[in-house]
Amino acid sequence: MAAVSSPVPAPWTYLWYRRKFFQMLGGEGHRSRLVKILDYALMALIFVNCVCTMLESVERLAMMHGKIFHDFDVVSVVIFSIEYWLRLWTIVEDPKYADRLWGRLRYVVTPLALVDLLAVLPFYLGFIVTFDLRELRVLRLLRVFKLSRYSNAMGIMTAVLRQEARSMGTVMFVFLVILVFISSLMYLLEHPVQPDVFSDVPTALWWGVETMTTLGYGDMIPKTSFGKLLGGLTALMGVGMIALPAGIMASGFTEQMRLRREDFEQDVEKLAKQGELTTRQRRRLEEARIALGLSHEEAAHIVSHARKGGGLKCPHCGNPIAKTSPDS
Repeated sequence: MAAVSSPVPAPWTYLWYRRKFFQMLGGEGHRSRLVKILDYALMALIFVNCVCTMLESVERLAMMHGKIFHDFDVVSVVIFSIEYWLRLWTIVEDPKYADRLWGRLRYVVTPLALVDLLAVLPFYLGFIVTFDLRELRVLRLLRVFKLSRYSNAMGIMTAVLRQEARSMGTVMFVFLVILVFISSLMYLLEHPVQPDVFSDVPTALWWGVETMTTLGYGDMIPKTSFGKLLGGLTALMGVGMIALPAGIMASGFTEQMRLRREDFEQDVEKLAKQGELTTRQRRRLEEARIALGLSHEEAAHIVSHARKGGGLKCPHCGNPIAKTSPDS
């Protein structure tokens, strides 16, 4: 529940409009019906953009409907550009980016802002660079990452990756060391027999990646007895190495959901101590649930514990609230 510390601006002023657009773009968990409609519309536009980009790669469809694809792309770029400009204009409402110049510059280099920029950049490059940029049109598929703004799952994934970055880095380092060692050993064993296949250590690294990930394309196959033995051991070792990141990510997801539940429990406890549950407090609970990526069932289970103790009371009659929905 991000709160803006600046005072409420006077209605219908420049600052008032900036605050309203900031709320509509999700800066304060503002989830009115209009904002939800806009979110779904942008999600649909991003999805259709990605579909059109893939269809445009089909030569026959590109020749038949090229103008339609182009016109749709222009309209999409205009919409995405307006969205990007509005986010850049209103981001100073966030205390983290309050400075009008440096705050905006810091925001521009954040991952989500870079995704927004890359979503429209290929289109504008066509007006600046003179060489053929048709191959860069596939970069429009980067627009699919804009969906991360509207997905709590992506937010949880980002938090897990940030939380487990050190563990994942350690596993990847060990994987790289083993990969280089085994590939070099395979080169020494197979190069005398297959100089064209295992021509050098970098080429043998490709074999190592294939084998350790258990892909086995079949383009590089050891023929010596020791080479086959090493290949079998590498495949078995690869199964364990690939399982490690999966286990780390699963543990990270569990830990992240536990932390989010604890954060929501703290919010509920604060409201329970106040004794009454106002409309604004119910809205804050719902905003917290959405921001933390909890389901209605999880939130209801947490709130039910507080209500069993009689901590939350109706502001009208003063009786304990017995309903099980956090936003009721």
